[in-house]
Amino acid sequence: MTIETRLLSSPLSLEGLNKLNMSHHNITFSKEELERYSRHLIIPEFNIEGQKKLKASSVLVIGSGGLGSPLLLYLAAAGVGRIGIVDFDIVDVSNLQRQVLFGIQDVGVSKVVAASKRLESLNPHISIEVHDTMFTVDNARELVKQYDVVADGTDNFPTRYLVNDACVLEDKVNVYASIFRFEGQASVFNLLLPDGTRGPNYRDLFPSPPPPGLVPSCAEGGVIGVLPGILGSLQALEVLKVISGIGDTLSGRLFLFDATGFTTRILKVRKNKNNPLNGENPTQTKLINYEQFCGIDIKSEQPREIAKISVSKLDRWRKEGVNHLLIDVREPYEYGIAEIGGELIPLATVLESTDRIPKDIPVVVQCRSGARSASAIRKLEDTHGYTNLVNLTGGILGWQEEIDSSLARY
Repeated sequence: MTIETRLLSSPLSLEGLNKLNMSHHNITFSKEELERYSRHLIIPEFNIEGQKKLKASSVLVIGSGGLGSPLLLYLAAAGVGRIGIVDFDIVDVSNLQRQVLFGIQDVGVSKVVAASKRLESLNPHISIEVHDTMFTVDNARELVKQYDVVADGTDNFPTRYLVNDACVLEDKVNVYASIFRFEGQASVFNLLLPDGTRGPNYRDLFPSPPPPGLVPSCAEGGVIGVLPGILGSLQALEVLKVISGIGDTLSGRLFLFDATGFTTRILKVRKNKNNPLNGENPTQTKLINYEQFCGIDIKSEQPREIAKISVSKLDRWRKEGVNHLLIDVREPYEYGIAEIGGELIPLATVLESTDRIPKDIPVVVQCRSGARSASAIRKLEDTHGYTNLVNLTGGILGWQEEIDSSLARY
C-alpha cells in the first residue's frame, strides 16, 4: 500500500487531510521522544512518518471508565499529540476492578482530573485536555469538531447514538467498542474511504435501539474486569491505524469477542440506504432527543412518588428507639462489603418474602443508592397493597456520607 493510499484512509475531511499532511512534515522530536518511541520508529511500515502523524493528531475519548482507561493509557503512551477526555463522574471504589487508569488514592476525585494527572505522568510530551461535563446534545458537536478522531467509551444507548450522530454530522471517525459480562464488540464507523465517501456508521449496524431495559448496563449486569482492558486496547489499536493509515481498520466490519470460550467472529457491516443521517434520502440534519429515541421518555414515564426517609432521620429513629424494620434489597456480596443492620432480602426475592415484611410498623427499604429500594417498594405496593414502606434516600452511600464514614465504599 502506498503512502498516498494510506493517507486517504485517515479520519479527516479532505481539507483536514491536507492540513495534517502538511503539518506532520513539520513535526520534530526531542532526543527523549526519539528514545521513548524507538520501538515504533524501527517498524519499517511505521517509522518516523507514522510517529509524526500521531504527534500531529488529536483524539477525543468520551468516557474514562472501563474502556476509556486502557484506551487513554495506550494513546498517551503511543504519543498521540493532543488527547481530550469527556467525563463528569468521580472515581468510586467499585471502578477499580476494571478502570486501571485509577488508584485507591483517586477515590472521590473527578475522573478527568485523575486521568489527566496519570497520563501526564506517563507521557509529558503530549497535551491532555479535560472536559469535566456530560456529553450532551448541547455540547456534542462543538466537542467533536475540535478533534481528528473520536473514540466512544460510553456504556448506554442514548449516548452511543449521540456520539455516532455527532461524528457523522461533523465528518469525524467514531472508533467504537462495547462490553457486557464476558462479551465485547468493536468497529470503526464513518471512516473516510479512498474514493472520498464514508464507511458505515452505528446507524447502519443498529438502525434502532433495543427496548428499554432489555440490555442492562455494566452497573446492572456486571462485567469481568479484564474484558474492557481487551476491548479498550483494541480501540486504541484501531485509533492508531486510522491516524497512521497503516493496515486495514474495522471499518465495515464488527468484531465480536466471547471471553468464556475465547471465540471471535467478524461480521460485515453494510451501508443502509434508509440511514436517516446519510442514506439515500437523509431526514436528520441535527441532533435529536436521544433518551426519547431510545424509549426513555423521562417526562412521560416519571414513576409515581413514594414515601422517603433521610439517613439523618433514620439515625434519629434508631437513637430514639422508634419501632421500625430496615430491609436491605441488595445482593449478598454487597451486604458482605458494607451493611447497616438491615434484614437482607434481595430485590429479586421481595415478592416471595412478604412473610418477613410486616404491614403494621414502618418498614424502611434500603439499597446502595435508593434506586433498587424504590423499585422494591413499588412492586410490593402494587402486588401486595403495602402502605407502610419508606425509601431510604441515598441508600448506604448516603449513610456513609452523613452518618458513618468508616463503611466500605463500593
